[in-house]
Amino acid sequence: MAAMHRPTPNAVRNAPEPLMLQRLKTLAAAARQALARRGAHSLAAAPAAGRTLRRLLPPLLLLGAATAGGYVLLTHPPLQAVPHGMAALRTNQFSGSTSEFRSGSYLMIPGLHELRLFPLRDQSYHPTQLARADGPAPLQSVEGLSLGLDLTLRWSLDERRLPELARRLPDALEADVIAPALQAVVYKQIARHTVREIFSSQRAEIAAALETELRARLAPDGILLKGVQIGSVDLPADYRKGMDRLLSDSLASERMRYTLEIADKRVKETELQAAADKVRRETAAEAAGREQIIAAKAQEEAMKHVLPFKQQQIAQRSLEAEADNAARIKQAEGAAKARRIEVEAEAAARERLADAEAYRVAQLGRAQAEQMAREGELITRHPLLVQKAMADKLSDKVQVIIAPPPAAGGFIGNALLGAAKPAAAAATSDADAKE
Repeated sequence: MAAMHRPTPNAVRNAPEPLMLQRLKTLAAAARQALARRGAHSLAAAPAAGRTLRRLLPPLLLLGAATAGGYVLLTHPPLQAVPHGMAALRTNQFSGSTSEFRSGSYLMIPGLHELRLFPLRDQSYHPTQLARADGPAPLQSVEGLSLGLDLTLRWSLDERRLPELARRLPDALEADVIAPALQAVVYKQIARHTVREIFSSQRAEIAAALETELRARLAPDGILLKGVQIGSVDLPADYRKGMDRLLSDSLASERMRYTLEIADKRVKETELQAAADKVRRETAAEAAGREQIIAAKAQEEAMKHVLPFKQQQIAQRSLEAEADNAARIKQAEGAAKARRIEVEAEAAARERLADAEAYRVAQLGRAQAEQMAREGELITRHPLLVQKAMADKLSDKVQVIIAPPPAAGGFIGNALLGAAKPAAAAATSDADAKE
């Protein structure tokens, strides 16, 4: 990034014109056209035109001067603002004094003042000519092999030395100061190392050496180097393939070495685990044997107290069995006596029930006989009760029975049964017999 920014003539020429300047130009063009028309009328009017021109010349000159002054003010304004993150250094061309501005606006008179802008923030420089092995400026290793480095430099200016730097440093800091210093350092450092060291093993050391030497080289110019970063390394295609194969073989050998070490450690771990298991089993067996011995001794001591107790339990159980047997015999005898008493009581009760049933049947028979005798006498005295009884029997089957009453006062159902005449004859013979 360039340290100083000046408006170029093309930028000034291509800038859009203000409205006031366009109006002034239009007025000047109209005046020129009017003068041309008056001069073309006739040569006879030349004296009058001369007088008119002399009369209009001073205002036109004043107008032109005002137009030129306005144009200069518009294209080169006297008041300018300091860009954000920049420092403006204004140098007086006559006195040589320098004024520094970091914010706000400042007075800038063309021809009297010279302005330079310096960045206050960290800047990044990326040299593209060193990034490719087949580029315009490749690097050379100690083997003489061309290679490219993707470098990135982060730098800033010493703010305390800005007035001094404005007089000493060129406008293009990166192209005129940083790039030559970087080339002088990086070519010398890279030429001391092999491609393998640059590519993998000593990349951090190379970056640190570059940063240290380049910082010391740029410090006198007021440039503070903040860091150097090495990105990708660009190698020739054939050498990259060989390097890839070499790296693959190296990685394979390293992997095999680590694999063997791991297998050896696993074998040792297995041996240690087996020894630990053996000791653990022996310790467990000894502990189990001691436990069994202690348990046997405890059981022996316990049996001395248990055997008398067991004998007492056996004697107690035999006595309990004898007592239980005697109790069961007594219970059986009591149950037999109770059953005998129950059978005798049940037989006596059944006998009494049979006597009572026989007495009841005899009383019922006697009562039924007496009832039938009374009913026979009643029917003899009242024959119509037979008809009423028949009607009661048939009342659920026949609802209404219409029959003529018998002439001789006989049974009303004889007419329904077709036996009226035999009944009448029988009644007559009974009456005769009674007489």
